[in-house]
Amino acid sequence: MAERARAFPDNAPGSFFVDRDCIDCETCYTLAPAIFADASGHARVRRQPASPEERHRAQMALVACPTASIGTDDRAGVAAAARAFPETIEDEVSFCGYTSEKSFGAWSYFVERPAGNLLVDSPRAAEPLLKRLEEKGGVALLVLSHRDDVADHARIRERFSCPRLMHRADGLRGLEQYIEGEEPVALAPDLLAIPTPGHTPGSLCLLYRGRFLFTGDHLWWNAERRGLSASRSFNWYSWDAQLQSLQHLLDFEFTWVLPGHGRAFRAESPAAMRRELERALVRLRAA
Repeated sequence: MAERARAFPDNAPGSFFVDRDCIDCETCYTLAPAIFADASGHARVRRQPASPEERHRAQMALVACPTASIGTDDRAGVAAAARAFPETIEDEVSFCGYTSEKSFGAWSYFVERPAGNLLVDSPRAAEPLLKRLEEKGGVALLVLSHRDDVADHARIRERFSCPRLMHRADGLRGLEQYIEGEEPVALAPDLLAIPTPGHTPGSLCLLYRGRFLFTGDHLWWNAERRGLSASRSFNWYSWDAQLQSLQHLLDFEFTWVLPGHGRAFRAESPAAMRRELERALVRLRAA
């Protein structure tokens, strides 16, 4: 639980604050940018909520924080914020909230499907979230994009008896399903696993309905540069392989990029997304 005595001095005065356990994962200022901001190494409260809606968003950020670094002097409404996850992104695709310090605050996603609900990467196995997932029909499959963002995958498996799927090259033992090689694998008519080695040897993207591309730590939207991006600094296998994998994504159509770290991005059309990816490749190859 966040401690007022350990709060950063650059928080705006008032009920909400961020303390020194913050790992600057971006979750709070992505969820509630009017309230929270990046302070070069940690998050801070830029201003206090000015409406019930802003207060609710700040409380959702509190619930989602992986290190319990956000505090408030008034807990009224926090229970409602806890039940606000998973939060709809578009159609049947939602953000789970409840990020985990084990995955450095990586985002995970829930997809409600007639053929069986899907989790992409593991959230923190918090009881309020698990109950909400049960209310929505549980989890039929947990796809892990790479070894960094597995968080509480074992507890998710125990709770829902769902198989866990990953690329074998990332070496996480004891899972129920693996894919191998570098060719895309159709998991279902609406689900395509696309191996994208680079960030890690077994990084993969998951394409849902030809619209939603779940990218793990392979690709994301960089809000400062206003473009798609990837990280050479946080690359644990091969930057050249990651660039090749990004090039390979031009073979597919999608309008959403939904990452574990970094911002999500929605393009107006597959063609617009392709242009953004081509632009990113030019810049990343020159870096």
